[in-house]
Order: sequence, then C-alpha cells, then structure tokens
Amino acid sequence: MTAGRRSVPAVRVPRRPGDGAGLATSDGEVTMAGRGAPPPALAGQPRGAATLRVAGCEVARHVWRPDLPLATSPRPYLHPVRTLAGATVTDAGPDSHRHQLGISIAIPDVGGRNFWGGRTFVAGHGPAWLDNHGIQHHARWLRHTSDELAHALRWADAHGVALLHEHRTITCRPLTGTAWALSTHSRLTNATGAPLPIRSPAAQGRPGAGFGGFFWRAAAVRSAQVLSPAGAGVRPVHGGTAPWLAVTGGDAWTVMFVPGDETTARDRWFVRARDYVGVGSSLAWDEPLVLAPDETIERSLVTVVVDGPLTLAAAAALADTVRPAK
Repeated sequence: MTAGRRSVPAVRVPRRPGDGAGLATSDGEVTMAGRGAPPPALAGQPRGAATLRVAGCEVARHVWRPDLPLATSPRPYLHPVRTLAGATVTDAGPDSHRHQLGISIAIPDVGGRNFWGGRTFVAGHGPAWLDNHGIQHHARWLRHTSDELAHALRWADAHGVALLHEHRTITCRPLTGTAWALSTHSRLTNATGAPLPIRSPAAQGRPGAGFGGFFWRAAAVRSAQVLSPAGAGVRPVHGGTAPWLAVTGGDAWTVMFVPGDETTARDRWFVRARDYVGVGSSLAWDEPLVLAPDETIERSLVTVVVDGPLTLAAAAALADTVRPAK
C-alpha cells in the first residue's frame, strides 16, 4: 500500500448457497468465486476475466472476478478498454485513486455501505476511513459471447448481507471504421426488505460531489477537451443534464457518453478534468434516492470509443447514430 493509506483488516466474507460469494484472504485480498465450471466461452481467458471483440479486434477486457483489497470495494470492471486502433482509454487502480477501476458501476453510499471504494464522506467531518466497504459478487452468467456479457450480481456488505441484486448486460458493436459502441444496462433491486437509501457525497453536504452510478476513469493524458451541447469544458455540463458529452484525449482518442433511455437522460453528469479525467452518470446527485423493498431501477448508457479527436459537429452526428429512437 502507498504511504498514508491504512492497512486493511482481514475479513472473511461468508459464502451463501448459490450466490458465488468470495472469500477475503488473510492479507485482505478478495477473490470473487462463481459456482461450478466457467462457461465454454471462457476457455482460454485469464482467470476471472472475459474479452470483448469488435470486428476481430480485442476492444475491452471485463474483469468479473477481481482480486482486490476490500478497501477498493471490489467489483467487476472493464479495463483495458481500447479504440479499434489499439489506444487505451481507461485506467485502473492509479496511485491517486486505487479504487477507480476503468469502467464500472460504483456507489459511495448504499444504506450506509461504501460500494465506491476508498474513504467515505461523513457529514460535518469530511472523508474518513470506515470499515463499511461492500463487495459486488458475480453470481452467475446469463449470457456470454464475444460481443455480449450478461450476469447476475449480488451487492453485499463484508459480512455477506445482501443489499442489492443486479442484472447487468454489456454489449459492443461496430459503428464506423474508427468507432465502436459499448452499451451498459443495469437493473438494480432492493434486497433488504426495508427502504434503502442511495446517496452521493453531495447529498450529504459535499458540494459538486454528486458521483455514484456508472463511472469511467480515463487513461492518463496531458490535456483533455470536454464537449457537449451545453458548451465546451467541464463547467457547462458538470452537475447538469445533456443528451451527450464527449472527452477527447489529445490526438489518440475520444470517448463519448450517450444516455440509453429517457430515465438515464434525466440523471446529472459528473465530470472531472482536473488532476484526473473521469465521467459519471449520477443516480443521486444532491438528494438521496430511496428504493422501497423489492423496488427495481434501471439505467442504460452507451459509451462510444473513437480513434482520434472529434469536432462538436462530428460528435453530435455520432451521438445521433446510437441514441435510441423515441
């Protein structure tokens, strides 16, 4: 661990029948273990990872059974994600934020449990290390091909108590000779039998920190340009809505985000381009989202990965090609 980070105590994560729960080893590492043999489509893949391909190119690796410290809130993630020409557009576990993992779904506060990783924002105090990290357990595969992954997940605390059940689908498809689309659909259901609040740090008093939900940590770049119909730069779109936004990382790549349905389109964007580049679609910007027992929410987002930079006009035209018809 890097200096200034606390040690992570060993935690045993109980295994429940059929949930594929993991075990935290004596050094605090969590292994996500599914039941039975992996599907035939996983043959030849690195342990706990699957490859997505577009037009014969390996464009993303989905790590569905990661070995990670409990303090990172272990969860499935996509990294590396690449353009068709091979430029990497994601980062995972960087020194500055070990808990940021490529493309993932992460929430800072689900009923008091941290499914984001790192420190927890405490109202009236600020960020603090708490023993409240949760784990997203891969439970079973629903579909598995080279261009579609669908699996059931169980969001549980470190003692194995489930808070959310999820069905997540990830698909990829070609768009042009220099662009492809990654679609992520998530269906989350309250598994607690009681009202379950979902909060961001902004909902607890940290201005502008409305993150929580889909999140992309960009590969390191010297400079990044943010484009959206709301205007150029972070300020016009951070904390607001827009039908799409795009980030260009120099001459090598552009990554665009387009809501995949009307509900997701109403969620606010979290955008950061200082210190690091990251984009998220927020489930609960400055007010808690409270799920009733057994209530389900769904979100869908399309990530477009492009070789090279895009102009505002080219980005708008490309967004129109992936936006679902009304």
